[in-house]
Amino acid sequence: MTNFSLQLRILLTIVLISTAFCLQAQEKNTLIVDVEIFDGVNEKTFKGNVWIKGNKIEQVSEQPIQLPDELEVNKIDGKGMFLMPGLIDAHYHAMFATLPQVALLTSDIGFVNLAAGQNAEALLLRGFTSIRDLGGPVFGLKKAIDTGIISGPRIFPSGAFLSQTGGHGDFRLPYEVPSDDSKGLSYSQRINAAAIADGTDEVLKRSREQLMLGASQLKLMAGGGVSSVYDPLDVSQYTEAEFKAAVEAAENWGTYVTVHAYTPRAIQTAIHAGVKCIDHGQLIDEKTVQLMSEKDIWWSLQPFMEEEGTVNTTLSAESRAKQLEMYSGTDNAFALAKKYKIKTAWGSDILFDAKKASRHGHELVKMKRWYSNFEILKMATSSNAELLALAGKRSPYTGKLGVIETGALADLLIVNGNLIDNLELISNPTENIVLVIKDGQIHKNSLP
Repeated sequence: MTNFSLQLRILLTIVLISTAFCLQAQEKNTLIVDVEIFDGVNEKTFKGNVWIKGNKIEQVSEQPIQLPDELEVNKIDGKGMFLMPGLIDAHYHAMFATLPQVALLTSDIGFVNLAAGQNAEALLLRGFTSIRDLGGPVFGLKKAIDTGIISGPRIFPSGAFLSQTGGHGDFRLPYEVPSDDSKGLSYSQRINAAAIADGTDEVLKRSREQLMLGASQLKLMAGGGVSSVYDPLDVSQYTEAEFKAAVEAAENWGTYVTVHAYTPRAIQTAIHAGVKCIDHGQLIDEKTVQLMSEKDIWWSLQPFMEEEGTVNTTLSAESRAKQLEMYSGTDNAFALAKKYKIKTAWGSDILFDAKKASRHGHELVKMKRWYSNFEILKMATSSNAELLALAGKRSPYTGKLGVIETGALADLLIVNGNLIDNLELISNPTENIVLVIKDGQIHKNSLP
């Protein structure tokens, strides 16, 4: 080795060591004292203190935490309030939550991104620090959040949802059929909101495209939907072979496929192909739930039911009829999920409704119809985090979510009141969520 090469290596080593030392020295330390801690797993809370170092939890203790004198520490007095992990929504559409469907399909994508960015910031302040985004052109929004351009939750993106021709994700107008490749893609396909794929080769290609763009999991439409135009609720979409193409693509990348499905046939076909999660499933039967139990399938359920004053008047008569049919199965679905102890996640699936999006916490409160307050909070924190972890190395974030423990990512809330005793407090986040920390950074602090 020449003297110049040796000197260069020594210089690089010094630079690297100095950089690491500076980064360590700049690492922020936050100490939260005097809080009632719900750790995301256990119903019993405890009085304690939490030390956050950088973006992770360094220590959780019922005893006072003594930090080195040389550390610069941001100390937060919780005044005995309720500390918990940040909330996780396992079925969200960040790009589709607040704008009417017609606006999403006709507006400039720049406008859609700005509306989604505004909602993302509000979503974080309402206590939702992570979402599993199950369809939409969300990669740009995610990048803006991750790089600090705007604030918002962590996003586990699916990218465009995959749909067969005439399926739940086919937004084309009738005059665009029969399709003509020479005319290019439809608007929803061009902006990567949906990808229409028929046959195993096309499903494989479109799956790989979403993984290329950064999908943490894939989302396929396995059956009819309420808001879609062409597909009755009872129809099954995609063959087992087509599902297998997407599953193989996902598994080659170390991740998984989830599907939109309501009916037994759609769900069973997807499971036989290797799909790991079912979203919705309101019209399921007991035999299919038994299959889910045998195959250890996740079930992402939504509290879909009629509420006074919340009827969506923009739905067509056909979609409204489908909605009521789907609502009729919700109680049975939750009962079967509990009976067979299915791994159950909670998601809101808020679509095209700014008012509903602003009342996000109410979608959690609706779960009281089937679960205790503790069960709901555990589902929306540590259980949902387990589902997110199915993405494996395709997870966009390194670290454990949904819990308060040493080494976990510092996504935390302080609530002015015990949610295990009074879950309704979450319905008014402006007043009751007084501290929001995501990735160790304080995004809201209204503590007295």
